[in-house]
Amino acid sequence: MTAVDERGMTKYFEELEPPEGVKVELLRGEIVMMASPDLVHNMIVEDVLDQIPRKRWSRLQTQDVDILDEASEPVPDLVVLEREARPASGRLLPSRLITMVVEVVSKTSVQRDYEIKRSIYAAGEVPVYLIVDPIMAQCVLLTRPVGRGEDADYQRQQITKFGAPLPVEDLGLELDTTEFGTFPNVRPHRYP
Repeated sequence: MTAVDERGMTKYFEELEPPEGVKVELLRGEIVMMASPDLVHNMIVEDVLDQIPRKRWSRLQTQDVDILDEASEPVPDLVVLEREARPASGRLLPSRLITMVVEVVSKTSVQRDYEIKRSIYAAGEVPVYLIVDPIMAQCVLLTRPVGRGEDADYQRQQITKFGAPLPVEDLGLELDTTEFGTFPNVRPHRYP
């Protein structure tokens, strides 16, 4: 049996061809596969996307992100960057170009979205990380990333319940959360 280091795992990940309908991410050297998301999840992503003006912002769904100095290639539900910052092509979008990433929590992604990706996006110096949580009917807006590697985190956290307006200063807008759906009959979790 051959040991695989982080570089080897990254190479393997880049060559991996997942089955249709399966989302695959590399998170700190671990390959994570997920089934297609729930309709509630997709409707929230669409609702957030529709509220971000296209003339100023590129709004990309399921875009692979390159996190410098990390064995991670997360695939956020939504990536927002200024239109003029967008590269012409490429599979990996450098995290330094991104203004905001959005993750919509699913029944199986709670710990990844609240802990692992929080640290990864902060390490990648993504200015804004928005967690939309249809289990707890809340949004968690994280800003001011600091630190490196697994110790990276966001200095500022704002929790907004669904139904209340959510100001996103870095984008110069306020998100309307009144139409965000929730998952019925799912047990609450302990985050954030």
